[in-house]
Amino acid sequence: DLVDGLEKEKRHGFLEVAYLVLFGKLPTENEITQFKDYIKPLQYLPPGLNETSILGFPSPSVMNKLQRVILVLYGVDPNPDDISIPNVIRQSLDLIAKFPTIIAYSYQAMRHKLHGESLFVHPPNPELCCAENFLYMLRPDRSYTELEADLLDLALVLHAEHGGGNNSSFTCQVVSSSHTDTYSAIAAAVGSLKGPLHGAANSNVMSMMNNIKSNVKDWKDEDEISAYLEKIIKGEAHDKKGLVYGMGHAVYTKSDPRAIILKNKAKILAEAKGRADEHQIGRASCRERSVDLGGRR
Repeated sequence: DLVDGLEKEKRHGFLEVAYLVLFGKLPTENEITQFKDYIKPLQYLPPGLNETSILGFPSPSVMNKLQRVILVLYGVDPNPDDISIPNVIRQSLDLIAKFPTIIAYSYQAMRHKLHGESLFVHPPNPELCCAENFLYMLRPDRSYTELEADLLDLALVLHAEHGGGNNSSFTCQVVSSSHTDTYSAIAAAVGSLKGPLHGAANSNVMSMMNNIKSNVKDWKDEDEISAYLEKIIKGEAHDKKGLVYGMGHAVYTKSDPRAIILKNKAKILAEAKGRADEHQIGRASCRERSVDLGGRR
């Protein structure tokens, strides 16, 4: 329903969903305007933090670096241990605003220091939405297409809306129940999200798809794709674990509605990027997966 509403009105909605998660209701037009205006100046990192904590100590994992920088922010918070609702909301909004900047800079540091690529550090653009701003900081030339921003915002909405039953949200609840500070609880949640059976499943999907592309000669031959997937399921191919990785959650017995929405959008992006053949092999893999596994993940 959220996605349908956003798409009908052709607007980006991640911050509206963030407001919904924090306050339990969708914002009015005036409330979301105030919300965005409050977040805009918070996107910048404290002076010297990028140079010392990110560029100075790059990590091969962006998630690991995000976790560490969250804990550094504890040290610059004038009131870090106050767990009253107003203060926790203040801290939460600050982290929501800074996450795209931290992640983009951590990625740039990793590519530069560990892979020898040129370093690009673009200041945030407060006039852009979260998805646009992230792509703006991530790309060397600050460029992105409207379609890229639309789909990234959609992905952010679908992930944010998913409720409190997932591993990282549960981790945050457990850690915060001890009345520790916000930064410790969120850093713990990011540590959970980093795991390959949770958020880092994205990396497993990419690795699996690259393996399939390398071993399937005809990407349009669904019988060949099906035969190779059977080898993966039997533990004879890819990582030999017998798992077909993807987006899913235990609460869904047949299919994940988020995945259905994203799959419909993937074709549009693939065609725009000239990667229709890769979309074909991914689409065929998804269909065979639901047939062979009865919807199990």
